Amino acid sequence: MTRYVISPERSHMWIDARSNVHPIHSGTDGVEGYVELELASDGGLDVAVSPTGELSLSVDRLSSGNRLEDRELHKRIDSRRYPTILGVLKKMEPSGVEGSYRVSGDITFRGVSRQHEDLMNVSSVDGQTIQLEGRSRIDIREFGMEPPRLLMARVEPEVEVRIQIVAVKQS
Repeated sequence: MTRYVISPERSHMWIDARSNVHPIHSGTDGVEGYVELELASDGGLDVAVSPTGELSLSVDRLSSGNRLEDRELHKRIDSRRYPTILGVLKKMEPSGVEGSYRVSGDITFRGVSRQHEDLMNVSSVDGQTIQLEGRSRIDIREFGMEPPRLLMARVEPEVEVRIQIVAVKQS
């Protein structure tokens, strides 16, 4: 199995939320971790070998560009007590669409772990680099977090999380 180390400066996470006033967009680079998998000769994933991986992101890196929104987000997350979002890859299966896989694993946010499953695209950038991209809708209440309220704005509990991971083969 080949280990690919996530490149923090080239890997990004975005969180998009809606409120009754305006959309809220947060994002950052700095995703860290690794993915272990084998690529088939056609550049797709060799599903005969079960992939594994872990990623982490410091919640202090999340920023919307609005200090008031960021302060409330970090307060609701309780970023001092729960400084990291963790993901553990458990399984990847073909989705029936070339380059797309059904990915399942555990997400730990605010000290609460939940199993999650969704689609992810995996591609070989070159002989040393892979890219994984996906998006998913998550209800933050499942992790014990009440949606933020900012003055008149009420944020909806379901957010869209997008991730783009660039990982380089470990030598």
